Amino acid sequence: MVKKFLILAINIYFAQTNFNNMKRLFSTKYSAVSFNVAMLLLRIVSGALIMNHGYDKLIHFSERKATFMNFVGLGSTSSLALVIFAEFFCGLFLIIGLLTRAVAIPLVIAMAVALIHAHGADFFGQGEKAALFLVAFFSIFLLGPGKASIDGMIGK
Repeated sequence: MVKKFLILAINIYFAQTNFNNMKRLFSTKYSAVSFNVAMLLLRIVSGALIMNHGYDKLIHFSERKATFMNFVGLGSTSSLALVIFAEFFCGLFLIIGLLTRAVAIPLVIAMAVALIHAHGADFFGQGEKAALFLVAFFSIFLLGPGKASIDGMIGK
C-alpha cells in the first residue's frame, strides 16, 4: 500500500513538473541573463562566420580585385576593399563587442548589396546566406551587444 502511494506521489510530482516545464517552454518571458547569452552567441557565431568570408577575400585580394563587382562606380578594387573591411575587421569588432552597433552598419550594407546586387535578390537560392547574415546583423544593430561585450563593460 505504501509502495503504491509513493509511486502515485512520484507520478503526480513528475506530471506537475512536466506541466510547469511545458508552460515555461511556451512563455514569451525571458530573463536578462538569457538575453545577454543569446546576444553573445549571435555576435560570436555571426562574427566568426563572416570573418571567414572576409579572410578568404583578404588573402586572395590580388586575384579577386579585377573581377569583383563594381558597386556604385567605386571600382572593383575599392569595392573589394570595403567588403573586406566590413566582413573581416567589422566581424572581429563584432565578436569582441566593441562599437557593436557602429560595426553592424557596414555589415548590413555589405549583406544587402550581396543579396540584392550579387545574388539578384534570390532569398531562397544563391542569396540565402547573405539573407541570413543580413537579418542577424540587422538584429544586432537593433538590439545592441548585450552585457557580455566590451561595449557592455564600459557602459555604452
